Amino acid sequence: MEPNEYIELEEKYGAHNYKPLDVVLNRGQGIWVWDVQGNKYMDCLSAYSAVNQGHCHPKIIEAMTEQAKQLTLTSRAFRNDQLGLFYKELCEITHSHKVLPMNSGAESVETVIKAVRKWGYKVKGVPEEQAEIIVCQNNFHGRTITIVGFSTDPTAREGFGPFTPGFKVVPFGNATAFEEAITPNTVGFLVEPIQGEGGVIIPPDGYLRRVKELCEQNKVVLILDEIQTGLGRTGKLLAEEHEGIEADLTLIGKALSGGFYPVSAVLSNTEVLGVLRPGEHGSTFGGNPLACAVARTALKVLMEEKMIENAAVMGEYFLNELKKIESSKIKEVRGKGLLIGVELFPDAGGARQYCEKLMTKGLLCKETHDHIIRFAPPLVIKRQDIDWALERIAPVLSA
Repeated sequence: MEPNEYIELEEKYGAHNYKPLDVVLNRGQGIWVWDVQGNKYMDCLSAYSAVNQGHCHPKIIEAMTEQAKQLTLTSRAFRNDQLGLFYKELCEITHSHKVLPMNSGAESVETVIKAVRKWGYKVKGVPEEQAEIIVCQNNFHGRTITIVGFSTDPTAREGFGPFTPGFKVVPFGNATAFEEAITPNTVGFLVEPIQGEGGVIIPPDGYLRRVKELCEQNKVVLILDEIQTGLGRTGKLLAEEHEGIEADLTLIGKALSGGFYPVSAVLSNTEVLGVLRPGEHGSTFGGNPLACAVARTALKVLMEEKMIENAAVMGEYFLNELKKIESSKIKEVRGKGLLIGVELFPDAGGARQYCEKLMTKGLLCKETHDHIIRFAPPLVIKRQDIDWALERIAPVLSA
């Protein structure tokens, strides 16, 4: 089949809730992907950080294949021999006390909302039905009805109300605004260390440290959404490490499986997840043996192959070289590790056209918020690969 035939099938039979670039991929290895005609591209999106370990990592393939031959699913009605090991290894790596496994990132967000509200009623003593969770402007935590209800993106919200109550919105990166929003009924603060989908927005130095202090002073649970920023993307295992803090609850997903299988998790202290009792929350597929085996190996290769350290070094090099590009179109280049955003001036005509031009040169990336190009290649990228990318990015943005 020709590429246009695949595209026509999607357009005819699929819901139009995405606007992908018109490239039809059928193979991937490391930082590279190939389309149905055999054309090769560098992947500078990494499936929104889900393939930090690179496409089709051989050790994860092996783990998935072997486990699929043994046992794939029991549901949590029974125990399996992978779940406890997954818990132990994940807790040891992240210094967590408890883990609650789910499938998607959005599910982990919904999970933490339930758990923190119940903690507020059972432990903090907030009156029933009065719990408040503070979130930030420009946030992105998923697309369920509750989550879009506290989004500030009109596209995410329009036509989907009425929305779940119990949320307050404050400016991102403003600790004073957060402090002023806290009330005796505040049970949690849900925030991204870096707003990835929002355009790679990095808060001021010290913001998360100050937020952590305010949460401790007011008995508020600090929840960090590290679904995109976690597991090495910013050059640290978790982005919170850049500020030397530990959140009360941390959400991870995407790269937790290396892109092979939907796996997410809520990492917690004992106090918060301890409020959940049998029957109050669950998932048929959450914590299944196939997911756990895949995630265990995805974590192992991330650590053993020093992908996190590579992300720090390569990310600094990529960021600095992008900043050297001379172009009247570029407003700002910013990033942390291998999560980099190039913001264009509004009169540059939008970021989409530049993503399309880069596609024709063998590099795949994606626009966000109209004027920002996000570069986030797999963490296995090497310096010569970055130089190859820069040879294509610079002329496109300077033309």
